[in-house]
Amino acid sequence: MASQGSSQRANLGVTSPISVAGPTARDVRLSSHLETCLRSHGMFDSKDGQDHRLLVLGQLNELMKKWIYEVSVRKGKTEQEAKEVGGKIFTFGSYRLGVHGKGADIDTLLVAPRHVDRSEFFSSFIEMLQEEKSITNIRAVEEAYVPVIKLEFDGVEMDLLFSRLSFPSVADNLNLLDASLLKNLDQKSVRSLNGCRVTDAILSLVPNQESFRLALRAIKLWAKRRGVYSNALGYLGGVSWAMLVARTCQLYPNAAASTIVLKFFFIFQRWEWPQPVLLKKMDEDLLELKLPQWDPKVNPSDRAHLMPIITPAYPAQNSTFNVTYSTRSIMIKEFNRGLDVCTDITLDRKKWEDLFEPLSFFGLYKHYIVICAKSSSVEHHIKWSGLVESKIRILVSKLEFNDGIELAHVYPTAYGPPPGEKYVYIQALVAVL
Repeated sequence: MASQGSSQRANLGVTSPISVAGPTARDVRLSSHLETCLRSHGMFDSKDGQDHRLLVLGQLNELMKKWIYEVSVRKGKTEQEAKEVGGKIFTFGSYRLGVHGKGADIDTLLVAPRHVDRSEFFSSFIEMLQEEKSITNIRAVEEAYVPVIKLEFDGVEMDLLFSRLSFPSVADNLNLLDASLLKNLDQKSVRSLNGCRVTDAILSLVPNQESFRLALRAIKLWAKRRGVYSNALGYLGGVSWAMLVARTCQLYPNAAASTIVLKFFFIFQRWEWPQPVLLKKMDEDLLELKLPQWDPKVNPSDRAHLMPIITPAYPAQNSTFNVTYSTRSIMIKEFNRGLDVCTDITLDRKKWEDLFEPLSFFGLYKHYIVICAKSSSVEHHIKWSGLVESKIRILVSKLEFNDGIELAHVYPTAYGPPPGEKYVYIQALVAVL
């Protein structure tokens, strides 16, 4: 008989689990081998690296408090009031999920009280950051869909978002999963909060976080090595892969990480797309907030999504709207390969290293298209190459509508300048006739 804890874990998700069986000794051994393999690929941070990240986050938090204090005083708050209004730094993404590796960046969110404006975040706060010698490569992308400050803090790359709440102060025990926080917020603040809310919701919906984290590290490495890790280019990004692994964990709540990886490929190589992947039922009781969310019954454009994976925090969004017919076809092919390799691993015919064998992209086809973007300076190059990369997915979609093209395969790895050139961005893709 399953324990009460196992029964509670088994109830997570929109359907009953497929199996509540626990791991066998063989499963545990395979998981141990998997962890060893992942460590050899740098998928775990070192103790010193973890300590350094905590130190950097602490220093960023102190800068945030100083900045909010100064803004508050400028706006007429007393010194005591300025000290008490609060403000908080949250993390999300791979760092918050606990699956970051060596050299990975940290996604962060600065939450401020209502009297602190976004314009000040992109002006006076940037000025404060620029005064710090340990902070370099500061770039503000204020016009982005989710506005962000990108920076490097003592060697750690960070993306910093901003959200202004409708409250006069920010409590230290603030729970971002509380949907009431979304009331009276502007869309940019809602979108900025979404990253943290989705990450926290994923963790709350996973029955066994230890198995989830090890399996997710494996899937992230596999996706990068096989060329299917890039939201911008029409594949899946980190949060989408995390949700697929989380759904697998819900269906096998007591399984070891090695089993989760095998079942991941088993489930999604036969998934009936565009049936959506959901970690929980959508929050219909929050509809009075009237925030736009994914709903193919209401939004005609949502019906065109090819591989919907729906975020588990209100307002629900499809994290994979960039997927094209070609990229979906390529990912399904890789799911099939992954299942074959993992099956052989369980039969001792192959090792985990075989799952992570890099894709030999330039040995697959006879003809390739190469896209080059040239710039005159580092600053221009960052903006120009980013713009070009964001348009490649559109090119892939256009190629797909050509009757003479069967598949448009874009490779996510970008290349630097050839000898003698500066500020050149190179991306390769292929159109299969």
